[in-house]
Amino acid sequence: MNESTRAVFVISVAAELAGMHPQTLRIYERKGLIDPFRTPGGTRRYSREDIERLQLIQELTSQGLNLEGVRRVLALQEENRVLKRKVDRLRDKLDDLEDEMEQRLEEVRRSNRHELVLRSQVRQLFGEER
Repeated sequence: MNESTRAVFVISVAAELAGMHPQTLRIYERKGLIDPFRTPGGTRRYSREDIERLQLIQELTSQGLNLEGVRRVLALQEENRVLKRKVDRLRDKLDDLEDEMEQRLEEVRRSNRHELVLRSQVRQLFGEER
């Protein structure tokens, strides 16, 4: 678990860091915009990522988006993250395939050069027969 995903902030600290009232965090949780970690005792704990998400929600609502619009923006961002990971994996796979193709092509070139040398030597020894 990295530093940005460790849930360490209680709701009052998270609200202060995000610049909003703790009740607003509870509303956002009820609306499904944020999903804080819960301790075994049920206490909400927020991570640095959660705080950044809350700040983004605040920014979007201050620009006039309603909570449904915010939900859609957040869903699209997540979809973009997933697609980016897939594209990155595909690029890595393509790079691997290109490397493999270059290796095989070089093997064929070496093999063809070897075959040409052998044919040339046979022709020199036995003369051209066609």
